[in-house]
Amino acid sequence: MRGRGHPEADEAPDHGADTRLDKWLWAARFYKTRSLAADAIVGGKVHLNGDHAKRAKPVQVGDVIRVRQGIYETTVRVRALANRRGSATEAAKLYEETPESRAARDALAVQMRSMPGAYDAGRPSKKDRRDIARLRDLDG
Repeated sequence: MRGRGHPEADEAPDHGADTRLDKWLWAARFYKTRSLAADAIVGGKVHLNGDHAKRAKPVQVGDVIRVRQGIYETTVRVRALANRRGSATEAAKLYEETPESRAARDALAVQMRSMPGAYDAGRPSKKDRRDIARLRDLDG
């Protein structure tokens, strides 16, 4: 019999138990740690069924979760619940991305590839520094 605190209790699949939103996002590999998932939820980057959610909000099969990571936004429908983090193939079985979300992400990826360097905020080159200095001289 597996009970609370038993080492094998965490390995059993949780089919009927409540799964917290932050734990599910971590198990589905949207975030590397639960604290990053919780921070994203608190920061308003995650919506559950179209509403802002708290990190302890229980997730149910069929719920729609919208996750914004950087410039990309992903909308998924929950297919299964999990309270532990598994392999990437297991995580992919926990959700199904909506066709609209996939199309929007693909369109954004094409747009990003067509604008090389648009989001590359690296160190300015010597020419860039001279141009910046020239603009500063014009302003002052």
